[in-house]
Amino acid sequence: MPQLSNTQLFGGWGRSPSSASALLPTDEDPAVKLDALAEFVASAPDGTRLLARGMGRSYGDAANCAGGYVSTHYDFRDIFEFNPTSEELRASSGFSLDEIMRRLIPEGYFVYVTPGTRYVTLGGAIAADIHGKNHHKDGSFINHVESFELITPSSRIEVNRSDPLFWATAGGMGMTGIITAATIRLKKVQTSYIKVTTQKTLNVSETIEMMQRLDDSFTYSVAWMDSLASGNSLGRSVITWGEHASEADLEPKLADNPLSYGPSVKLKAPDIAPSWLLNMASIRAFNEAWYRKAPKNKVSIESIPAYFHPLDAVSDWNRLYGRTGFLQYQFQVPLGQEETLISIIHRFSRNRTPSFLSVLKRFGPSSSGHLSFPQPGWTLALDIPIRTKGLSELLDGIDFQVAEAGGRVYFAKDSRLIPELVPKMYPRLDEWRDVVEKSDPKGIFLSDLGRRLSLRSGEVKKASLVETLGAAIGKGPNL
Repeated sequence: MPQLSNTQLFGGWGRSPSSASALLPTDEDPAVKLDALAEFVASAPDGTRLLARGMGRSYGDAANCAGGYVSTHYDFRDIFEFNPTSEELRASSGFSLDEIMRRLIPEGYFVYVTPGTRYVTLGGAIAADIHGKNHHKDGSFINHVESFELITPSSRIEVNRSDPLFWATAGGMGMTGIITAATIRLKKVQTSYIKVTTQKTLNVSETIEMMQRLDDSFTYSVAWMDSLASGNSLGRSVITWGEHASEADLEPKLADNPLSYGPSVKLKAPDIAPSWLLNMASIRAFNEAWYRKAPKNKVSIESIPAYFHPLDAVSDWNRLYGRTGFLQYQFQVPLGQEETLISIIHRFSRNRTPSFLSVLKRFGPSSSGHLSFPQPGWTLALDIPIRTKGLSELLDGIDFQVAEAGGRVYFAKDSRLIPELVPKMYPRLDEWRDVVEKSDPKGIFLSDLGRRLSLRSGEVKKASLVETLGAAIGKGPNL
């Protein structure tokens, strides 16, 4: 059986705290560790709460299990088997995308989907069904997963794409069981560089028009947006499209070693950042400088870390927001709801909501994951200091607006959504509940997020959205 540690403090990447007991393996042998964990799960009494945790990069409470037990994916790191013929990797769930890239990019292979950080485990990537800048082309992470091993209360099983449990796990945020290993497909690349086309836009309308017109010509697409711009400049952006560079695209110095890959941490954030470091004035100045320095139209060559994971160059960058921390608000609205998107951007601007990282992407087709976040349309993510004036009321109102438009909020980033809106945002919630009820009838795998949003039960009353709006935001100035 695993050993229990004393209660430890865990937290989300936005610095939201939660306490739980860590499950520590008592044997170094991988098979023994897994057998002991499976035994612990199978014999757990009613009321036990357990959650697998990766590298803790979920921003809110999705990887927290207050008063329960936490098993870290990082304990599972024994399997790493790559087959170049099938271009498939079988790996333990504790391996991070960072480690996978370090091993396989020099061999000419890249993951199909990477989010804005390399520091996410394979298990976490499946549980959150992560997406990247190429969703409009390649979909979410689960599209490139063949199968995975899952510990449930009744068994330790290999789950494939024909099993409803596979799709309940994709986006299920760890609440279907513990992923211990997975088989994923990789893509062949000639170099470790990206050919980047940069275009600066005057406002959000031009940004939307340009992405609609040009995204399908590129594998990768993302827009950095100035959340504080207003008037005719509302939503002004810097769009970067990308393609994997060929050897012919590289200058001679880079072409000598086209698959060179060794990202490094260049800076370390202070343990306690001063409160003025990221405030309205500093973020406004940063946004202005970033927009002005961006080229109007340029093609360049960037390394994979520079294009996909720029913030990973700063260790513990979340500390820059100080002790109070921050939240990332990420929502999605369907195609045809561009006016809703513009309206929400206007609300952020009018509220003077400071965000130095505001990122707009276009989504392609959904996966079959019951609780998977992406669906065809637009997604906007903003990093916002917690201390921002009027933030709670503003986001409560935007939650309602998103739900009314047929959109949703991303569970991997959330820390404050109310349960009444979840069935509207995730209409396949009851399907997910049915699958999970069969595999985990005791409700062992339940996170703080799952409890807050009543994901495992139908106890939330079917309040109308009008009633929900009244309860959530009252009659504040942001209506």
